[in-house]
Amino acid sequence: MKRVVQEHAGGDPMTSRRWVRRSLRNLSADLKKQGHRACPNTVRRLLRKQNFSLRGNIKRLAGPPHPDRQTQFQHITRQRQAFERRGLPVLSIDAKKKELIGNFKNPGRTWRQAAESVNTYDFIHDAQCRATPYGIYDTQANRGHVCVGTSADTAAFAVDALADWWRHHGKASYPQAKRLLLLSDGGGSNGCRPRLWKRSLQQWCDRSGLSVTVCHYPTGASKWNPVEHRLFSPISLNWAATPLRTLGMMLACLRGTKTQSGLRVTAHLNERTYPTKVKVTDQEMKSLNLQRHETCPRWNYTILPRPSARSP
Repeated sequence: MKRVVQEHAGGDPMTSRRWVRRSLRNLSADLKKQGHRACPNTVRRLLRKQNFSLRGNIKRLAGPPHPDRQTQFQHITRQRQAFERRGLPVLSIDAKKKELIGNFKNPGRTWRQAAESVNTYDFIHDAQCRATPYGIYDTQANRGHVCVGTSADTAAFAVDALADWWRHHGKASYPQAKRLLLLSDGGGSNGCRPRLWKRSLQQWCDRSGLSVTVCHYPTGASKWNPVEHRLFSPISLNWAATPLRTLGMMLACLRGTKTQSGLRVTAHLNERTYPTKVKVTDQEMKSLNLQRHETCPRWNYTILPRPSARSP
């Protein structure tokens, strides 16, 4: 009997998948058809002896690494070191997942005498709105700033969040800075491909007089972006099991996020409406004052203020 279970529970991966996915009752019935009488409990016991158990899937495989992955990580490290030596801002940026604002379940557990009652279903029509927290993490100061938007997560929204950080924190923290470094994912509103991202950055550079260097992480490497584990993880822990019933509640949770390492977070609400599917023409792209780096030029570039923008 043990040998039969081994044959059908192990062996060829396709055979293993076909048998092990089935219920104990079906496995027992199939064994019976082959002349082996075994009740479901017996099948369970035999499988457990061979270290089988009910298991789900684990996301471990990121696919084949990009051939320039290591080169890009080394370039990011060099850029960070160069900016930090000069006392210039290094910002890790990204948009956190959207949150429904209303009486909805928030994952996690907290110490309390009774669980809070929330809606059974997460229907968007029951929500006040869908909020997008856009995070900006200052790697040198260990400070986070989150701009909460109630419209679309677009490149224009992302750049407005950066401008908000500079206006309220960056100017005071780095009064002599004329350049800054952005560490960004390869996709999303601040990815390496969207034209609107580059055009919006150019417009901000023209207004502020700043030169902005952008380094994108390779595909599948977003977890190495500091904003993920240095800002978003503490935020998720802080508001775990707390229903985000209002935008005020969300902002309060963001501002109340602290860590023993000294992280402090500020938050700002942006209720501006951002249109989607904005087209940027070839002519507009040619007008950008964009300089690509020699190393992985698709992922690394610097945008400088246009001379015409500084003219009186």
